[in-house]
Amino acid sequence: MLGLQAYASGSSSSGDDSDQEDTKTTKEPTEEELAHLKPLADSAHSVAKSLQVCAAPLVVPTGQVETSRVVAPTVNELSYNPRYEEMFAPVAGPANPFLTQQMRAPKNMLTGFVEAAHISDFQFENQRKTFHSYGYALDPSVEGGVAAYDTDGKTVFESSKANRAGDKRKKLKNDKPEDVEGFLGPWGKYEDEELVSRPNETERAEIEEMMAKKQRRNRVTEDKPIEEKSVLHIKDSVDYQGRSFLHPPHDVGVNLRKSGAPDRCFLPKAHIHTWTGHTKGISAIRWFPKSAHLLLSCSMDARIKIWEVYNERRCVRTYSGHRQAVRDVSFNNRGDKFVSAGYDRYLKLWDTETGDVVSRFSSRKIPFCVKFHPDYNKQHLFVAGTSDKKIICWDTRSGDIVQEYDRHLGAVNTITFVDENRRFVTTSDDKSLRVWEWDIPVDMKYIADPTMHSMPAVTLSPNGKWLACQSLDNKVVIFSAINRFKMNRKKTFTGHMVSGYACNLDFSPDMSYLVSGDGDGKVYIWDWKTTKLYKKWQAHDNVCISTLWHPHEASKLVTAGWDGTIKYWD
Repeated sequence: MLGLQAYASGSSSSGDDSDQEDTKTTKEPTEEELAHLKPLADSAHSVAKSLQVCAAPLVVPTGQVETSRVVAPTVNELSYNPRYEEMFAPVAGPANPFLTQQMRAPKNMLTGFVEAAHISDFQFENQRKTFHSYGYALDPSVEGGVAAYDTDGKTVFESSKANRAGDKRKKLKNDKPEDVEGFLGPWGKYEDEELVSRPNETERAEIEEMMAKKQRRNRVTEDKPIEEKSVLHIKDSVDYQGRSFLHPPHDVGVNLRKSGAPDRCFLPKAHIHTWTGHTKGISAIRWFPKSAHLLLSCSMDARIKIWEVYNERRCVRTYSGHRQAVRDVSFNNRGDKFVSAGYDRYLKLWDTETGDVVSRFSSRKIPFCVKFHPDYNKQHLFVAGTSDKKIICWDTRSGDIVQEYDRHLGAVNTITFVDENRRFVTTSDDKSLRVWEWDIPVDMKYIADPTMHSMPAVTLSPNGKWLACQSLDNKVVIFSAINRFKMNRKKTFTGHMVSGYACNLDFSPDMSYLVSGDGDGKVYIWDWKTTKLYKKWQAHDNVCISTLWHPHEASKLVTAGWDGTIKYWD
C-alpha cells in the first residue's frame, strides 16, 4: 500500500518535472513494473474494504442487554430520542384476526380518519349561513367549489338585498347630496313600511279579551284577604312572675345580659340538638338581640318560627302571613318586633310576643334582604334591598318610603351597617360593593374589579373592622370596614363549595374562627389569623344555608339547611 502510494507520488512528481522540462515526452510504466505492482494493489484493496469508519458506534453499557423499546401508537410526546427502527416498528402484540379491512384502517374518530385542516371562524360562519340561506356552500375539497344557482356564487356577506329571493319590497331612494332636506342615502324606508305596528280587528279583540282576563284575575287576588295568624305552641305565654318568653332566663348557667364576648372560643365537637318543624328549606336564622336565648327562623314554607335555645328548646310560636316563601327576617334592637320579607312582594312588621301584624309594606318588587337601623333613635326606620336594584327605606310610623338608594345595576342581596352606623355597605348581582352615607342617595364608594364575583352574603366582624363576604367563586374574601374599604388580598378562605348559594357566614365572638356552610351541607371552620382550615363536617343533607356562633357561649354553633332542620352543635 505504502509502496504503491510512493510509486504514485514519485511518478506524478517525475511527470510534473518532465512536463516542466519537456512537455512532449511522457514516461509510462512498463509491463514488468505493472506485474510487480498488481499484488500490492490487490492487498491494499482488500485492507481498505475491511476497514470501515463508523462515526457513531452503538455502545451498550456494561451489565446491560440491548433491548428494543416499544412506542405506543397513541403517544404524542417522548422523553428520549428513539431510533428509526423503534419509531416505525409494528404495533406490539398479536394482531386481531377477526378485524375486517375497514376496522383495521387507522382512525382518529368514530367514523374514520379526519385530516386536520384550518379555516378561519369568519369563513366557516360565512359558508354556514350561505348554505342555510341559499342552499349551497363552498366545498374546500373540490377545486372551484360548487356551481352557484342564482347569485353567481356570492355568499350572504357579498349578496345585496336586491338579489335575495325573499326580499321583493322596494325602498324609497334619494341619493342626491345636494337635496339637503330630502336626502335619504342608506336610511331610506320601505314604501309600505309602518313605523307603528297596528293590530287588525281580530288581533285587537284577542288582546282586549286577554287584558280583561288578566285584570280580573289580579283584582280577585288583591281583594282576597290574607290570613295572617300566629300559633303559640307553649302552654303559658307568661311565667309565674308575669314575664313573657322574650325575657331572658337566669337559670341556664350563662350570663345572657353581659355585653362582652367569651375570653376564648373552642371548636364544636358534638351535635346536641335538632329543631324540626319547617316543612321546606330554611332561608335565614337570627339570634334574639343581646341575650340570644331565642332563635328566629324563616322558611320556604312561608312560615316564621321562634325557638327556645335553652331548657326544653321548644318551638314557642309560629307566624303565618306570607303567600310565598319568606326570604329574610330582622329583629329591632329590643326584639319585641321583627320585619319579614317574602317572595309575595310584601314586607310585614310583626309583634314578636303576640304574633300580630303591626303594618305591611310593599314596593311591588321582591325584597331580598331587610335590616333595621341599629341606632336606638332610628328604630322606626328599616331598609330593604329589592329585585329592581333599589335600597328602599321605610318609616314604620307612617308607612311611607322616606328614601331610595338607586345606583346598583342588579338585584340587591345584602345590607350591612358599618362605621358606628353612619354608613352601610350593600352588595348586588352586578358583582360590585357600594358604600353609602346614611340618608344620602349617592354612593360614596364603589368597588368593582374584573376578578370579583357576586357576594350574596356579608358579615361584619365583632370588632367592626372587617367585612367577610361570601364570594360565588368558592372563596370568602375580606374587606376593611373602615377608611378605604380595601380588599385584604392576604386573607382569603377557600376549600368549600358555595357556587350558586347565598350561604351566610359568621365569626366566633372572640374573632378566633370564621365559620361557613356550603352547598353540600358541610360546615367549615377556618382560623382567622392564618386562614387555615381547622375543621369540616357533614351537618345537613342539603345546602347548609346559614351558620351562627352563639355570642355568649364559647363553642355553641347553630346551623340551618335546606333539609328543613336547625341543628345545635357544641
